[in-house]
Amino acid sequence: MAAGDCDVMMAPEPSGAGEADPEREAEIFKEQGNVFYAKKDYNEAFNYYTKAIDICPKNASYYGNRAATLMMISETSQIQERAQYVTMPMGHLREGKCHLSLGNAMAAGRCFQKVLELETNNPQALTELKNAEAVLEYERITEVGFDKGDFRKVVYYMDRALEFAPACHRFKILKAECLALLGRYPDAQSVASDILRMDSTNADALYVRGLCLYYEDCIEKAVQFFVQALRMAPDHEKARLACRNAKALRAKKEEGNRAFKEGSFDEAFELYSEALKIDPNNIKTNAKLYCNRGTVGSKLHKMQQAIEDCTNAIKLDDTYIKAYMRRAQCYMDTEQYEEAVRDYEKIYQTEKTKEHKQLLKNAQLELKKSKRKDYYKILGVDKSASEDEIKKAYRKRALMHHPDRHSSASPEVQKEEEKKFKEVGEAFSILSDPKKKARYDSGQDLDDDGMNSGDFDANNIFKAFFGSPGGFSFEASGPGNFFFQFG
Repeated sequence: MAAGDCDVMMAPEPSGAGEADPEREAEIFKEQGNVFYAKKDYNEAFNYYTKAIDICPKNASYYGNRAATLMMISETSQIQERAQYVTMPMGHLREGKCHLSLGNAMAAGRCFQKVLELETNNPQALTELKNAEAVLEYERITEVGFDKGDFRKVVYYMDRALEFAPACHRFKILKAECLALLGRYPDAQSVASDILRMDSTNADALYVRGLCLYYEDCIEKAVQFFVQALRMAPDHEKARLACRNAKALRAKKEEGNRAFKEGSFDEAFELYSEALKIDPNNIKTNAKLYCNRGTVGSKLHKMQQAIEDCTNAIKLDDTYIKAYMRRAQCYMDTEQYEEAVRDYEKIYQTEKTKEHKQLLKNAQLELKKSKRKDYYKILGVDKSASEDEIKKAYRKRALMHHPDRHSSASPEVQKEEEKKFKEVGEAFSILSDPKKKARYDSGQDLDDDGMNSGDFDANNIFKAFFGSPGGFSFEASGPGNFFFQFG
């Protein structure tokens, strides 16, 4: 990190510093110090930061600013005015604290060792040396943690390191990058923005800002930040890789969207699949890609694939209402009504709109209807079947399951066929009656208003339908074959 790093926020000269609030007064002194720092008047900046520290001695940022100011003083001719400190323990101690505040723990350690060479038991030097060694250990741990993808550990140890090195941009950037990788985008952006307010050309901070936007699916803006970071630091490998991924992801997603709009669903499915392979870490964008591919899957009648894709989208982003909506519709289309009800309940709990309430009611109704006998299935017809189609279906199924046809079968088969014969008659009695059919289709209970679905005789319905004048029988016309004969 460059020696000139300092928590500078440009501010106009305050009108007064005599506020009753100590914290506000300290902030005014800090802002005045910032102004002098920006003017490169480091002596005056040092004096104002010291005033801020005197008022609020526990504010780490004030120490960081003053440390950065001392580093700048040490790099100018003004060091001559403080030459007496260089050969004295206090001079080495102060320089070491500056190095440590800026995150240069090895340089800080050397300074504290010089103090101990002059004063073996100097308590401040002993304490600060332990702090420098601790920071070095935190750096080692975070390096291993980052390589293993343990970003929470990195954030934890960077916070510990920043207690001793509050002015270290390098530590702040590493923490911000890990916060972004953990999905804590506002926190990461806050850290990066603070640095950019001090130094708008900081390539690392530009990269982190771009990374946050990229992971929030603001790819266009993210690319702008990556490009700016590369302009400041052409060899910034992370920014280069992120920029390449962002551009590839944007292009592939747009190609998939275009293919979908043109009705080229197979092509869209492949393009979304290719986009999903680009960056597994981009959770929000991948959630949208999974949902898009799920929509394509439903268009291709790959319902199970569509459900799996929507489920993957929800795993990545459990607040993604569009994915819940798509999956719920797929469940409805495949008659998985209990699952559909669960999804619509989740949707309605999140967004209590009239549309979502109605979708939930529809799913609940279909679930209720699914638990009754499916008369359409019993007759083997669609729900849109006409009156003639229902009659033809009844004729076929009634003859197929009539007990007389199975009189020579085993008792178990006879019992089963008799049950089916009664169900066919029950189905016909409901679906052939416009009023009962309407109530059945709407999910209402058929027992209301005296319309009991079981109040019928299957044989009477059969006789009435076929108009038998006086008996009927089934006679064998070959092995397993029968024909119906009226008496």
